[in-house]
Amino acid sequence: MDPKEIIARRVALELRNNTLVNLGIGLPTLVSRYVPAGMLVAFQSENGIIGFGACPPEGMEDPNLTDAGGGFISALPGAYAFDSATSFALIRGGHLDMTVLGGLQVDAKGLLANWLVPGRMVAGMGGAMDLVAGAKRVIVAMQHAARGEAKIVPELTLPPTAARPVSLVVTDLAVIEPTEAGLVLRERAPDVQVADIVAATAAPLIIPDTVPEMRL
Repeated sequence: MDPKEIIARRVALELRNNTLVNLGIGLPTLVSRYVPAGMLVAFQSENGIIGFGACPPEGMEDPNLTDAGGGFISALPGAYAFDSATSFALIRGGHLDMTVLGGLQVDAKGLLANWLVPGRMVAGMGGAMDLVAGAKRVIVAMQHAARGEAKIVPELTLPPTAARPVSLVVTDLAVIEPTEAGLVLRERAPDVQVADIVAATAAPLIIPDTVPEMRL
């Protein structure tokens, strides 16, 4: 299974019925493909839509229906479009049950860096800071390493997104929960051993006696 699919499928299992969920740019948008059968989830994008679905089939794209990163999305029955002021009032007002965001780094305290790589041109932080600060749960969906470098680190070397720690980190290797005691290894991906995860993680991990295989 593709690493991104593993991550998206596992994150989708964190969804709950009748909730409002923001999906960030890139990998997090894939979560909309794997909503458990019979579950009603309203996906929100900070550019101003509630009720979007997965990318439409080729040739059916509507340039007026995009996510915050400009990717094509579909609108489910009952979807609602609105301006950015309303969108950010929802986010900053604490009305989001969950947000799923990509990550560049997560540190031993659960702090996230996901918006700026020094030396690269970026448009700005966008809604990332508001989402981490405002959503009830914050899940980071990212690959465990990039170009051979660990992304789960003792301390951030990239600018932090917010002062609040995230709720859960889901990678292609593991599910890790930041706690006051440290980062706890909750699950391992199929065919991945605990030793593999430890070797790919720069930050210390708290390892329970039993680490079950990730549900997909």
